[in-house]
This record gives sequence, structure tokens and C-alpha cells, in this order.
Amino acid sequence: MTAIVAPQLTHSRRFPVREILSVFAVVALLVGLNLVAHFTPLSMWFFTVPVGAIIVLGVGKALGHTWADIGLSRRTVKKGMLYGGIAAGAVLLAVIIGMLLPITRDFFLSDTYSSARKALLAAFIFIPIQTVLPEELAFRGILHSSLHKLGGFKTVLVAGSLLFGLWHIGSSLQLTSGNAGLTELFGSGTVAQWAGIGVAVLATSVAGAAFTWLRHRSDSILAPIGLHWAFNAFGALAAAAAFKL
Repeated sequence: MTAIVAPQLTHSRRFPVREILSVFAVVALLVGLNLVAHFTPLSMWFFTVPVGAIIVLGVGKALGHTWADIGLSRRTVKKGMLYGGIAAGAVLLAVIIGMLLPITRDFFLSDTYSSARKALLAAFIFIPIQTVLPEELAFRGILHSSLHKLGGFKTVLVAGSLLFGLWHIGSSLQLTSGNAGLTELFGSGTVAQWAGIGVAVLATSVAGAAFTWLRHRSDSILAPIGLHWAFNAFGALAAAAAFKL
């Protein structure tokens, strides 16, 4: 007589509780950091965002993300630097072309970088320390790893890019009033302000997608760091140059 053995499930689909909690924790920290950095007295403090990013990094490590997960593996350093260098070179070429064309030159006229001294300080001190490194560690580091573990690359590309765009709402509130090209395009007032915010969110979401693709392709956070720095730093230097033309 043959015994009847009940079928057993060899694989069960586990509900990703840990991954979901990790994503919510990281996003909550980023929302809190964004509010503190733009709408509290700490917005005037140089190290607010860098310290916040270090906290996000510490929480990510506590949640189990390895250095490789974050994109800081030694084995991908050369690849990350190669991709980042090529991307930065492409941005430099695009900025030079934009500066030479009268139709696009006014979009570089940002009051923030009206002098060469301001632009140089921004490009080589403020932008790397206050913007590029903190944002890349937070978004292409911990958030990238959290979203990837939850839903793979497509989830990172869509959700990560959108969240990166929304991150820039606070910093774009005065965008149209401080940029000659955008003021000419949208005018002034509340409607223009919201138009500028919309453009900023869209543009940074697209940039975030490019950063994410580089991060995925190179498996290193160094690649998006190079591209991110190039966007901001070359833009600042171009703004100072545009006032001289």
C-alpha cells in the first residue's frame, strides 16, 4: 500500500515587512530633514543637511544595509569614477554650448552666483559638502538600497527619482525671482513661483533618474556623485561667467 504524502510548499512568498519598514523609516527621516533644513532656524546652519545625511546613513546601517548595498564597495571604485568622469565631461560640454547660445544664456543668470568668488566657493566647498555628498548618500545610497530590496531597479528608478524631485520643493521656492531666464519665461507672483517649483521638481526628478541609472550601471555611488557635482558646480561657474558676458 502506497502512503499518500501531503504536498508541501517548498517556497513561500514572504511579505516584505522589513523592507517596507526600512523604506518608510528612510523616507520619514528625509522628509523631516527637508523641513528642518528649509523651514526652521537650522536652515541657516551649514552642517544641517550633512549631519542629517549622516543620521540617515547610520539608520540605514542599523537596518542592515552593507557598504556594497550603499554603493561604496572597493571593487567598484574604478568603474564608478570612470562613469562619473564621463558624465561630468558631458555636462561640461553641454554647459559650454548653453553659454555660447544667446537663446539659453539668460537661464544661467542666477543672482546666487553673481560673482566669481561666490561661484568658486559654491562649486568647490558648499555644493560638495552641503548638497552633493549628503544627497547622494541619502538618495543613491540608503534610499536606493531600501527601494531596491523592496521592489528592484524599476521601483528605485520611479519612486526614488520622484522623491528626489519632491525633495527640491523647499529649495525652489524663490527660483523664478532669482533667475533672469525663468522670470522672463514665467513672470513674477504666486503663479510664477509655483511654475518654477513645478519645473524644479520635474527637472530634478529627471536628473534623479539619470543619477539612479548611473548608480545602477556602475554599482557605485561615485558615478552619480560625479554627475551631480558637475550639474551644480558647472552651473554655478557658468552663472558667474554669464554675468561677465
